[in-house]
Amino acid sequence: MNPTLRDQFERLALRLAELDATLADPQVSADIQRWRTLSREQSEAADIVGRWRRYQQRESARAAAREMQSDPELAEMAKEEIAAASADLERLQAELQLALIPRDPDDERAAFLEIRAGTGGDESALFAGDLARMYLRFCERQGWRTEVMSQSDSELGGYKELVLRVSGDHVYGRLRFESGGHRVQRVPATESQGRIHTSACTVAVMPEPDETEEVQLNPAELRIDTFRASGAGGQHINKTDSAIRITHLPTGLVAECQDDRSQHRNKAKAMAVLVARLREKDRSERAAKEAATRKSLIGSGDRSDRIRTYNFPQGRLTDHRINLTLYKLQQIMDGDLGDVVQALQAARAAEQLAQLETGQG
Repeated sequence: MNPTLRDQFERLALRLAELDATLADPQVSADIQRWRTLSREQSEAADIVGRWRRYQQRESARAAAREMQSDPELAEMAKEEIAAASADLERLQAELQLALIPRDPDDERAAFLEIRAGTGGDESALFAGDLARMYLRFCERQGWRTEVMSQSDSELGGYKELVLRVSGDHVYGRLRFESGGHRVQRVPATESQGRIHTSACTVAVMPEPDETEEVQLNPAELRIDTFRASGAGGQHINKTDSAIRITHLPTGLVAECQDDRSQHRNKAKAMAVLVARLREKDRSERAAKEAATRKSLIGSGDRSDRIRTYNFPQGRLTDHRINLTLYKLQQIMDGDLGDVVQALQAARAAEQLAQLETGQG
């Protein structure tokens, strides 16, 4: 194990001692919120430091066994102990490295999944519909709940724009890498000559803000419009101005919701989407600054990035960020996104480990 990682584990051991002392203070236990935060940190640190101490013990055992090798009577036993200790050290080192990877607290959150038709006209809108179906089926496989926040249908089918709320276990952490430009190559249903066309959609995945940490919006900076909901939804749908559109004047960001019959609930949903978009804008700006100094393997999540190509004639999906190519496009479009998601998560973990080992993390 390299010295940089060893130093990190020793610093963490010192931090654990600090946390133990702090949590023993009666004043800290009186503040429930602070006590919970520190207790969580202590639990995670204790787990890592415990593994680190076992790693050191096995290192000492291996060193002692190597010294025993010079004794002919103990050489065979020493050889077995060296092999066992080396195997334990390899396993513990892998566990320790993974434990050091910083966790993004947003990974556990619900998320807003936004799909927008881009270049390609009607075919782009049809592909947006295909992407929506793919994500809905993937969410179903994960046992996640989905809710339509807003949608703008295309005349020939598909969507000009669709915003879904997805809730469940570890939603943002698994969907976060879907943000970016999705390109499709296929013969459109609207093409009479059988020519392959290329069109594109953009996808944005935004963590749902925590209500206790929500961005404080100045009412004077918001314009709230009500309008009559359109589209399918029963006889009541066009009778009341229940749909809500909220514009954040300083940034020009807009969110709307017309899914609910209640104007109040539509307003709350639109406000949640707007806050998520504002947080994502802030996050993207920070990522752009960081990317200027160090290019991220996974990409900034900027919507202009072309992250993936869906080639229907070849039955091929290619994720350009990690050079992943899979020839199982139909299964993927039916919601079998597991291999893609896992490959992207593994690439991110490998990049974070590389940063830790060079002292950049």
